[in-house]
Amino acid sequence: SIKINGIRVSSDPKRTYQLILPGKKAACFINPYTGEITGIDDGKGFFMKIMRLHRWLLDEYKRDGSFAWGKTIVGYSTLVLAIIIISGLVIWYPRNKKALKNRLKIKTKAGWFRFLYDLHVSGGFYAALLLLILALTGLTWSFGWYRDAFYTAFGISTTSKQTHAPTSAVPPKTAGERGSKKHPKTDYTQWAEVLADLQSRYPEYKSISIQDGSATVSTAAYGNTRGSDRYSFDPATGKITEIQLYKDLPKSAKIRGWIYSVHAGTWGGLTTRILSCLVSLLGAVFAITGYYFWIKKKLRKSKQR
Repeated sequence: SIKINGIRVSSDPKRTYQLILPGKKAACFINPYTGEITGIDDGKGFFMKIMRLHRWLLDEYKRDGSFAWGKTIVGYSTLVLAIIIISGLVIWYPRNKKALKNRLKIKTKAGWFRFLYDLHVSGGFYAALLLLILALTGLTWSFGWYRDAFYTAFGISTTSKQTHAPTSAVPPKTAGERGSKKHPKTDYTQWAEVLADLQSRYPEYKSISIQDGSATVSTAAYGNTRGSDRYSFDPATGKITEIQLYKDLPKSAKIRGWIYSVHAGTWGGLTTRILSCLVSLLGAVFAITGYYFWIKKKLRKSKQR
C-alpha cells in the first residue's frame, strides 16, 4: 500500500484532486467523480529537473545549509546580473532629450544590425526594472547575508519567528516518548469532514490542502499567492482545534510568500506570469546581443590596426 501524506483540492470542478505522496514533490492525481487515477508524478520529471537546474544547476540540495557548488554559482551569477543591469541603466542614461527619444524606440526597418542594437538598448531599458526585481528577489534563496539585509530593508527583524503555524503550549516529546507509541492509522473519513467544513467557510477558496491534523486554505488569486489560513484539527474526530488566519500574521511570516510571488510573477495572475516569462527570455537575448556587439567591436578594432 502507498501512504498518502495529504490531499490538495482545487475550487475548479474540472481539476483533479492531488494526493501528496512520500518523496519530494511526489503526487498522484485522481478524478474526484470516478476515483480513476489520471497520472502519477514521482517528483523527478522534466519540470522538477528544470527547477533543480534553475536553483542548483542540478546539484544536490543541501538541507543543512552547507556549501553547494550549484547553489553558489547560481547565486553569484545572479549577483553579477544585478550589477550588470544597474550599470547598464547608468550607461543608457541619455545626455539630452534627442538622445532620450532615440533610445526609447526600436527601429524595425533599418536592417538587422540596427534592430538588434535598438532591441538591446531600448528593449533592455523597458525590461530592466522587472529583470532587476527578479534578480534581487532570487538572491534571497542564495545567500543568508543578503536575505538578512533584504528583510532588514523592509523593516523586518531576522530574529523574528517566521513560522506560519500556530505555536503549541505542549512541550515536545523526547525520543523515547516518540518511540514508545506507534502513530495511529490515519482516518481519511475525517479529512472529508474537514474538507466539507472548510468549503462551507470559504465559498470562494482557491485551493484547500489537508494532511493529518492540519489544513491550509488558499484564497489569494493576486498579491501573495502563497498566503493562506491554517487550521489544526483532531485527526480522530475532525474537529477544528486551532485557527491561524493569514491576516493576523506578522510581516516576518508574510514576506517569504511575497518574495516568491514577485519572483515567480504570480502576484498579478496570469498576466504578470506571462510578462515575467517574456522578460526572462529577453534577458537571455540581451546577453547574446551584448556579446555580439562586443565581439563585433573587437573585430572592427583588430582590422583597423
